Amino acid sequence: MRQGPSDRLTIDVCLDPGELARAMAQDVRAGLTARPKRLPSKYFYDARGSELFERITELPEYYQTRTELEILESIARDLVEELGCDELVELGSGSSTKTRVLLDAMERRGSLWRYLPFDVSAEILRDSALDLLDRYPALSVHGVVGDFQRHLGAVPPPRGSRLVIFLGSTIGNLEVDERRDFLSDVRGLLGDNGSFLLGVDLVKDPAVLDAAYDDSAGVTAEFNRNILRVVNRGMDADFQPESYRHVAFYDVQKARIEMHLAPERDQHVRVARLDLEIDVRTDETIWTEISCKFTRDTTADMLAEAGLDLKHWYTDPDELFALALASPA
Repeated sequence: MRQGPSDRLTIDVCLDPGELARAMAQDVRAGLTARPKRLPSKYFYDARGSELFERITELPEYYQTRTELEILESIARDLVEELGCDELVELGSGSSTKTRVLLDAMERRGSLWRYLPFDVSAEILRDSALDLLDRYPALSVHGVVGDFQRHLGAVPPPRGSRLVIFLGSTIGNLEVDERRDFLSDVRGLLGDNGSFLLGVDLVKDPAVLDAAYDDSAGVTAEFNRNILRVVNRGMDADFQPESYRHVAFYDVQKARIEMHLAPERDQHVRVARLDLEIDVRTDETIWTEISCKFTRDTTADMLAEAGLDLKHWYTDPDELFALALASPA
């Protein structure tokens, strides 16, 4: 399905509400009957979850968003000059806030032509696209609504010098095999001469990471519990979110943060739309997210497995975060 108010905007929809509901049902059933129990982190992001995450990005403990933006602002002009890019593909585009740094640089260079945002939310994608069309008169937008682990093949092929970006260290929310498959799909988006800019959160002092994922204001805890509200609404379940503790810790051996929800007391939960009943005991948790951390070497190895060469490594003075620029091997 395509929709758009003008010849400058096209939106292709690969996900309809029925498909989303079926996918959620499959994910929730599989996750709540697994050991350990788990819920996919993509279900954090209803309207309330998105609002809470925006608050998280503004917390003093949460360095990732502001640090990545500072790096992007420092490299955008030279990056666009070096690559000569005239079309930008963004995976997990959201509100496209950080993207504007690159679009501004492309506009100043006179090479701004096409922006291709990819996001799971049709509403957010459309709203941000309309804002960008107002901001950049020469720009055309071709958006794709889909799941980046399933629908990257729907992104139109390159028509010029393409830069694909995947920011926010969202790559860290994927398991090793999922990252490999995803990056192989990204390699297919680049054509022969495209480039890929990847945001990665770096291995660092565990105390810094623990604070970032368990802030003193409790915003991350509320964000974590919100996934139960999403399941309650979507699957007609009766979780009691306020009865779950937020648990976040850094696993040094696996170089990743894990987030869990732990019940304060034994819970019996009915998920009506699945005709499913489960018990969640106080000696177990519901696993909601991983957030893997990287070094330059582990990033280069991860990219190489997908046929991508690490060309440039950009980081901040404190080496908290990095942007990795890669191209086809």
